[in-house]
Amino acid sequence: MRLTLSLLATSVLLVGCGGDQFADLDQFMAEKRARPGGIIAPIPTFQTYEAFAYSATGQRSPFDRPIESRSGDRVKAVAAVKPDPSRPKQFLEQYTFDSLAMVGTLERDGTQWTLIRDPEGGVHRVKLGDYLGRSHGKVTEMTGTYVAVVEIVTDGTQGGWVERPRIIELSGL
Repeated sequence: MRLTLSLLATSVLLVGCGGDQFADLDQFMAEKRARPGGIIAPIPTFQTYEAFAYSATGQRSPFDRPIESRSGDRVKAVAAVKPDPSRPKQFLEQYTFDSLAMVGTLERDGTQWTLIRDPEGGVHRVKLGDYLGRSHGKVTEMTGTYVAVVEIVTDGTQGGWVERPRIIELSGL
């Protein structure tokens, strides 16, 4: 009896699995198989990587002191360049050079001014001969797009100074 009941239950379950409930899926797959195959794009070619050859390995490290091999004329010329300790400091000399930004220019009564923004958001006027930055930077040239500054920095030797030109470009260019 048990065997008959289990055969009957199995046949009822198998009849329930049959039918046309997957007819739409079979039709969709038949349509997809009937379409012609697409063309596969070829594999893209890549440019070969060229390794960068660092050519300055034989030169002096920028962190080492420079070698003392100056002639007497050069020593005299360098000795003439040094900051003036008695000069009163200007407001923009408290900021690093890289933290300053040029934001514009203006002209008033024949005097050309450049507008410099400090890191705190304040805007200041500078003219030729003014100082800015912590390295004794003196404004030497002003245009509508940049301000040229010459800084006096140490050359790494005792009491040696050199001039270093720097530029602040107009923000937003």
